[in-house]
Amino acid sequence: MTGDARFIRWFEEIGLDDVPLVGGKTASLGELYRELTQEGVRVPNGFAITAPAYRYVLEAGGLLPRLQQELAGLDKHDLQDFAERGRRARALVYETPLPPDLAEQITTAYGRLCATYGADTDVAVRSSATAEDLPGVSFAGQHETYLNVRGVGHLLDACRRCFASLFTDRAISYRIDQGFDHLRVSLSIAVQKMVRSDLAAAGVVFTLDTETGFRDVVFITGSYGLGENVVQGAVGPDEFYVFKPTLVTGRRPIIRRKLGDKKIKLIYGSGTSKVLTRNVEVPKQDRRRFCLGDDEVLELARASVAIERHYSRRAGRDQPMDIEWAKDGVTGEIFVVQARPETVQSQRSVESFEVYRLEGTGPVLARGTSVGEKIASGTARVITDVSRLSEFRPGEILVADTTTPDWEPIMKTAAGIVTNRGGRTCHAAIVSRELGIPSVVGTGDGTERLRASPAITISCAEGEIGKIYAGAIPFRVERIAVGALARPRTHVMMNLGNPEEAFSLCRIPNDGVGLARMEFIIGNHIKVHPMALVHPERVADDAERRQIEELTFGYADGEAYFVERLSEGIGTIAAAFYPKPVVVRLSDFKTNEYARLVGGKAFEPAEENPMIGFRGASRYYDDRYREGFALECRALLRVREDMGLGNVIPMVPFCRTVGEGEKVLAEMARNGLRRGEHGLQIYVMAEIPNNAVLIDEFSRLFDGFSIGSNDLTQLTLGVDRDSALVAHVFDERDPGVKWLVARVIEGARRNGRHSGICGQAPSDYPEFADFVVAAGIDSISLNPDTVLKTTVRLLERERASAPRAVEAVHA
Repeated sequence: MTGDARFIRWFEEIGLDDVPLVGGKTASLGELYRELTQEGVRVPNGFAITAPAYRYVLEAGGLLPRLQQELAGLDKHDLQDFAERGRRARALVYETPLPPDLAEQITTAYGRLCATYGADTDVAVRSSATAEDLPGVSFAGQHETYLNVRGVGHLLDACRRCFASLFTDRAISYRIDQGFDHLRVSLSIAVQKMVRSDLAAAGVVFTLDTETGFRDVVFITGSYGLGENVVQGAVGPDEFYVFKPTLVTGRRPIIRRKLGDKKIKLIYGSGTSKVLTRNVEVPKQDRRRFCLGDDEVLELARASVAIERHYSRRAGRDQPMDIEWAKDGVTGEIFVVQARPETVQSQRSVESFEVYRLEGTGPVLARGTSVGEKIASGTARVITDVSRLSEFRPGEILVADTTTPDWEPIMKTAAGIVTNRGGRTCHAAIVSRELGIPSVVGTGDGTERLRASPAITISCAEGEIGKIYAGAIPFRVERIAVGALARPRTHVMMNLGNPEEAFSLCRIPNDGVGLARMEFIIGNHIKVHPMALVHPERVADDAERRQIEELTFGYADGEAYFVERLSEGIGTIAAAFYPKPVVVRLSDFKTNEYARLVGGKAFEPAEENPMIGFRGASRYYDDRYREGFALECRALLRVREDMGLGNVIPMVPFCRTVGEGEKVLAEMARNGLRRGEHGLQIYVMAEIPNNAVLIDEFSRLFDGFSIGSNDLTQLTLGVDRDSALVAHVFDERDPGVKWLVARVIEGARRNGRHSGICGQAPSDYPEFADFVVAAGIDSISLNPDTVLKTTVRLLERERASAPRAVEAVHA
């Protein structure tokens, strides 16, 4: 075979139709460069060394028969023989010189890049096989990439290494599983100008939530230095979620941020022939800051949406994307360096899903970032080095410092995976999602903590924090079918406090959120008393003052910390259910609960009975809390206006009198939340008998009522619901309680106001739900685990056909 004068293709010459010529990765780079730079998406230029060039190398070197012999009859389960034959195949390819005419074409193309960017231009040399990065076919890191390659000699060597990497153990294993002939798959190489992210930051973007498949967010991860550390799981990266529907309207909807550890960064090496890149420690002060500013996050999100839109148009369907990005530390510009279709969540059925629930508990041995939403039990197998992979047995839980593509053969047989390092887009996370097994990454010291615990349970079903329990904890799986379920006339909404569960729970058929508990976000994500953030000088305890300083580091001040954290928690819930209504209850801690927050003792009085003391509406206009309430209002304003989530409806709790309601509304207006302005509705809890007695007067002030059955019952029956001594008297089904509930529903209807119920009673007692529906209530809000069965019950009441939607299967 003689050389083809067109073994080189520049990015501007190729696109998605050229996968057979240049492989999936490089075809996508060409598509990005050719079609999306005009939309403002920056893509570094480069060229492809085509798949026919690879075939030319094999044929010119007479390698095909020898490779066929090496790979014949491979047994994946004989790990030693498998590894040895792979090593010999790689050596055959690497040790074969490039044909002179091909080497000359590569040299000429590199010279053209150097003419643009400077002598000995630094390039990334990326493998691109003709069977990777295709819709429905993908695997993390099958083949090699080399960074900071300078000079033609090093480039030609890197090309030979890339060609040889078609025969890495993980690539051979992957082809066996996919049914590909080893010698019919070819490999192209992308040679791309490096982005100096060694001086800034890099990472990965998904245009959906990687854990739940929620489509309306852009999920960005990033860390300092070159992006390989993020992809390989060597660092815990920063995370950002941006809400797509309001991003495209010009809002700034960064709905969630999480600070990663970012302990190391990959930078350029010393410039010698042997050290292309090296890892160095990141200074502590930099670790405690996000690697991207808000404007950069939004710029990257807009570019990602443009890429998704383009690929969806090409595919003729929604096509979520997996994107790699890099920020140039010299110019400050953000570039896209790879993009491929997302192939895990986007391929899953939207007609049904599974919910895993623990049915017991035990000591928590380690925590990290949860990947997936499943639970698994098994024997922990700690593997500290790739040389010990043969010790792993199918069905065990793999525990490692981190994983690389070389670990893939045993990962496929694991019940779950635990790593010390990594984030949601690291290698272990990507592989476990593709395999459908739970993974907890970034535990820090899981290999040490789990070494002496042979039987463990790994739970990724409790939000973004994954937990590893001692022993085999029982669990169950609920399979929920959502495709054919109609909506009842009475709206069925959800009670929700934890933002981390919002993207998952919103998949349950619902009509919105009837109660989002602000105090859950304050208690779990902010942790500091609002007034202690406004007046830190009044916190006398030195340890608490240091804790406040640590929590608020990186924010403009304590107030900004509170507003941003609270708005992101509320914004996450509002985005998950958008555009359905999300009713957010203003803080309703009791004084003893407020006092338990960091710095709280300096601001809270001691009360004999906090349950009916200084709580709810009475706090908001009082000088002892007015400044703290202003922060709550600022957070809600940020959600509605900056993020564009106008589906949020604030709700005032424990409003004792009409006059108190007027004072609270005036306070809210003073802080930018004016009822009726920009469509703002404000609800009030109906949980005090006076709310029912004066329903017409309260209707003049508020747009809706949500019945709090717990407080209404205790105040109607004179029972402290925290007292075990009189707990037997507490019953929401008492005729007096039901009379007041009916009065609220009827009065709200008479005044053209919304009526709902968010208390515990409808979740605990199906007959109570039947009662309020018969009374004409507009909505009932339930705990997530009762939403579906209550919906089916209501549909049956309406004589509508409804398939059985939930099947509990005990694991």
